[in-house]
Amino acid sequence: MADQPLQPVSAAQKFLSTRFSLRGLLETGGGALCLGTVAGFLGPLAWWLDLAAHFRLQYLAGLLLLAVLFAVFRRSRMAAVFLAFALVNLALIVPLFLPGPNAHPAGATPTLRALLANVNTRRGDPTKVLDLIRREKPDFILLEEVGLKWQKSLAPLRDQYPYGEWEPRDDNFGIALLSRRPFLRSGTVMIGGEVPSVYAQFDFDGQPFTIVGTHPLPPAGAAYSWYRNDQLARLPEFLRRIRGPVLLLGDLNTTPWSYTFQNLLKESGLKDSAQGRGPLLTWPAFAHGLGIPIDHALHSSDIVITGRRMGDDIASDHFPVILDFAVTASP
Repeated sequence: MADQPLQPVSAAQKFLSTRFSLRGLLETGGGALCLGTVAGFLGPLAWWLDLAAHFRLQYLAGLLLLAVLFAVFRRSRMAAVFLAFALVNLALIVPLFLPGPNAHPAGATPTLRALLANVNTRRGDPTKVLDLIRREKPDFILLEEVGLKWQKSLAPLRDQYPYGEWEPRDDNFGIALLSRRPFLRSGTVMIGGEVPSVYAQFDFDGQPFTIVGTHPLPPAGAAYSWYRNDQLARLPEFLRRIRGPVLLLGDLNTTPWSYTFQNLLKESGLKDSAQGRGPLLTWPAFAHGLGIPIDHALHSSDIVITGRRMGDDIASDHFPVILDFAVTASP
């Protein structure tokens, strides 16, 4: 029997084949976003599950887009599933935009400014850091990932910021706290035993006020995640020993949706300065608005946040954070 000639594939068949393969790809991608949404709640079970908690904004954007696409192509069941999971993420994000304690009450000191900058030990540009500081004129500066070369490069700051607590290291965990105002006391402490944190106490109208800077290890594997979690779990005990208003600054290597971050807020009693303003997507800087918020400013209830924003690019993998705040007077 003679072979039948192959029938040519019509343009319509090609389109349908492409359409169905694209739909399958979109369904697979949407399924991955749904799994990530659920995995983010399971962080206490495994370090790698906790990583899923950091991408709530990305899950929301991706799932909303897929819900719209499937609705347009009349796949209502899939559209409804993706919309439902998008709303789960939205419910976790919206509280950061709800009004917080933003008022500037009577009895507060004039507004002060703090600058938090993870400068990147090897890649950052000291000239850009110096330019940023001169433009923003902060009262307090917390620098992270500073080594001995950074300490030398930033020597021009000594006239404007004569008070400093330096702990330079070349392993990405050097840290420094600089101030225009004199210290009542300052020091370097090991909270959790792996990397240094710094603190300084100041006098404001006869009452103490303290800034603490910290930078836990990143969750790059089970061991590093354990050390990060241990440091964040021990921080509240250290903070509770401090009298008066407290401001905690640092690249905490976690986001507001991680169980470690929520536990830090609960146990320390501190408030997130993002409340009422939304998260700042500070890392990685090259993501241009698609990053995650891991650089934080937490504060006691007797500190009022009057402004919070990202600073200009300093050639680091992090954007700096600029915080304006006031210290309320004690009764």
